[in-house]
Amino acid sequence: MEFESVLLPNLLQGTGFLHLQIAPQELLHYSILTSTIIAIGSLVGLSLGLIGGGGSILAVPLLVYVIGLEPHMAIGTSALVVGINALVNFIDHKKRGHVLLNKSLLFAIPGVVGTIIGSQLGLLTPPSSLLILFALFMIAIATKMLVEKKNTKECLDSQFKKIKPLKNNIQKNQLDIKNDNLVTSKRHKNMKAVIMGFLVGLGAGYFGIGGGFLIVPSLMYLDINIVNSIGTSLLPVSFFGLTTAMSYSFAGQINFLIAMVLVFGGIIGGKVGTALSSRASKILLTRIFSILLITVAIYIIIKTIMIE
Repeated sequence: MEFESVLLPNLLQGTGFLHLQIAPQELLHYSILTSTIIAIGSLVGLSLGLIGGGGSILAVPLLVYVIGLEPHMAIGTSALVVGINALVNFIDHKKRGHVLLNKSLLFAIPGVVGTIIGSQLGLLTPPSSLLILFALFMIAIATKMLVEKKNTKECLDSQFKKIKPLKNNIQKNQLDIKNDNLVTSKRHKNMKAVIMGFLVGLGAGYFGIGGGFLIVPSLMYLDINIVNSIGTSLLPVSFFGLTTAMSYSFAGQINFLIAMVLVFGGIIGGKVGTALSSRASKILLTRIFSILLITVAIYIIIKTIMIE
């Protein structure tokens, strides 16, 4: 079925939608296209609310190959949607007590600087090259997730077992020394967080993603549990997405009409994802998502090479 023959030209232009006269025989086409865009938005929101990232990584190829947007337009539109949906999900997580605001800002502020630089570099990259790099980035992220998540539970259990005896067996003078070391360690980790925030922002701006899958592990490294890491990551994800969207907007590379429909779907998916975030198996979900990312990435590479 050719979506483009019915509503897509009007959506892609971002004009004339309100005055579009739809013939009865075209109503089915219109409904399918609108439902598809809402479904993509729901996937973005669900992923953000459930595992703290990944929405835009799938949204970009879906907007390119299913909806038919040009790569730069897809990245700009996706960034806007992810930025708005992440902010909505951030508010939901904050109400549930899953957010550490100071850690959010620690990533977000330096990350915005990196995002501005990255988005400008992305706009200068040819579309086909950008898609190939995006696909390779997807594979790298998916591989990283598969490797790291394999031993997440064991690492957390090991850390807990090491902490418990310290409470009972360490003498007061040893605790004082440890506290001093913790202060130094905290400063060291915060500095790493600032640097990581900048680098994640750079990648987020270049590829038009939120960077949640990079932020969440970094927050866990700062001894924050996974649920709070997901909630805390959503503010920088929102900052990165909205900053990227602003840069792409100035270049005329955002379709606001499609973005509005995607945001609507994203709010629905985000509510569901947030509600399930404290109960679902993160390890299982991450593995499934990683395999999906690799599959989509391979498709992007093959498709791009065939077109060229």
